[in-house]
Amino acid sequence: MEPTSVALEQFEEHRARLTSIAVRMLGSRSEADDAVQETWLRVSRAADAEIDSVPAWLTTITARVCLNMLRSRATRREDRFDDVTLDPVTLARAPGIDAGPEDEAVLADNVSMALLIVLETLEPAERLAFVLHDMFALPFDEIAPIVERTPAATRQLASRARRRLQQRGSDSDAGRLGEHRRMVDAFYAAVRDGDLERVLTLLDPDLELRSDGGAARPEATAVVHGARKIAARAVHFAQPDATLQPVLANGRTGVLVTMGEQRISLMVFTIDNELITRIDALVDPERLDRLDVRVP
Repeated sequence: MEPTSVALEQFEEHRARLTSIAVRMLGSRSEADDAVQETWLRVSRAADAEIDSVPAWLTTITARVCLNMLRSRATRREDRFDDVTLDPVTLARAPGIDAGPEDEAVLADNVSMALLIVLETLEPAERLAFVLHDMFALPFDEIAPIVERTPAATRQLASRARRRLQQRGSDSDAGRLGEHRRMVDAFYAAVRDGDLERVLTLLDPDLELRSDGGAARPEATAVVHGARKIAARAVHFAQPDATLQPVLANGRTGVLVTMGEQRISLMVFTIDNELITRIDALVDPERLDRLDVRVP
């Protein structure tokens, strides 16, 4: 039994684990940092009381903060701009179509980050139950009070989340990387040729583009909907002299665009049913400079 003042003293020991939970809950390092800071504030304001387990208590507070943030996000989704490329971004040079043992190791290392993208499809309570139980091994009787359900109902939340994730799948599968890479290459070839109609054959009509310019380029932060509008924009802003480096970005097919020594953008593609359904563009120069492209 430990008083909350002792828990506050021990907070830094648990910060990394709390941040890891928050990243998986929120899919954004910046929001995760905010959630952990809010946890610290709540602990500091708590009346001194006896607690059974410091780690469990801090986990509960962090999970509740994240759940509130997810629910708030859902109510204002139309007005909100999400982090388009997850932090920390895991980059690797793209393996060839015939992946070897080293390439498979790179893929395995990226799977957990790719999963974060798929987690965005879950409802807040489902996501919390899945993350805490399947990724951090918390028992359902500890998770249940956080989502205000019985342990049995909480187990069902996690099970439903698991089924949804299996149905949704992940485009980080080695067997599909070659296909996705060919589609992305075809997209850039059509863009460089200025062939708008050929670009459109590769895009889902409801394509969404999310561009993140960060603090340095706020004017570049935007969400654009519609294949024709995005295709016209891509053709208009095509840079024939740019160098396109194929990469895996968070386990997904991506391209790092450079001009000389300067990084211009990181483009990450979501592909479903042989069409590009979403493009995430990181154009924040500060974050681009920090990216580390690992060689397999």
